[in-house]
Amino acid sequence: MPDALTPAAPQQVGADVRTVGVVGDGPAADAVAQALQGADVDVVRPAGDDLAALAEVDLVLEAGADDVETARAVFARLDAVCRPGAVLATTARTVPVIECAAATERPSDVVGARFVAPTPAGRVVEVVSTVTSSAGAADAVAGLVQRVGAYPVRCPDRAGGVVDALLFPYLNDAVRTVDTGYASADDVDTAMTAGCGYPAGPFAVLDDVGLDVALDVQRRLLAEQREPGLAPSPLLEQARHRRPARTRHRPGFR
Repeated sequence: MPDALTPAAPQQVGADVRTVGVVGDGPAADAVAQALQGADVDVVRPAGDDLAALAEVDLVLEAGADDVETARAVFARLDAVCRPGAVLATTARTVPVIECAAATERPSDVVGARFVAPTPAGRVVEVVSTVTSSAGAADAVAGLVQRVGAYPVRCPDRAGGVVDALLFPYLNDAVRTVDTGYASADDVDTAMTAGCGYPAGPFAVLDDVGLDVALDVQRRLLAEQREPGLAPSPLLEQARHRRPARTRHRPGFR
């Protein structure tokens, strides 16, 4: 039987996060809110642009900004509305987290929480720390990720993090293979699924992620690393202007 000398059970990291705000009204925000259903937290989604409902939340996941200026504007407003000590996290893949932090008066409370897959089926979330992020803010996000049944992968605030820095050059090379006439998109997908055992071929992944997102990630990788081999394929540059299929909200190859 436990007594006064029995050590207390270790507290789960992030267990003090009880209310989570989700900002954004698109598919990405919907997916994040759905993923949080199994985390035993109260999810608060403000109506439209009114962020006042987030005044007392413990953590905010911003899932609507696709560019730096929009993200900075949102984080400046979150800084003004949210209580001191609340963690502010961006899920954006192509926005440097430090840009969001610089828009606030609390840069130590700002981190990234990049959901690797665009749906709750993704099992990995990158917890991104800047040079100003506190260990406590990163721990809070990592603990929340564990509570939804996913794996937190910690990484610094650099282009692509871990997954995108490995994944998108591979996707870009697949597009280049088609662009130069070596193979069709369907044959490339078959080669990688049937031949290499991948769960999905590169063009299936591109259709899921969206060509606009793929191009933005690839451009940021090139800008930061300055490696000529990271230059986006011309076909990727052109194909991003295709209209999305009826079943998708972003342009793809199919």
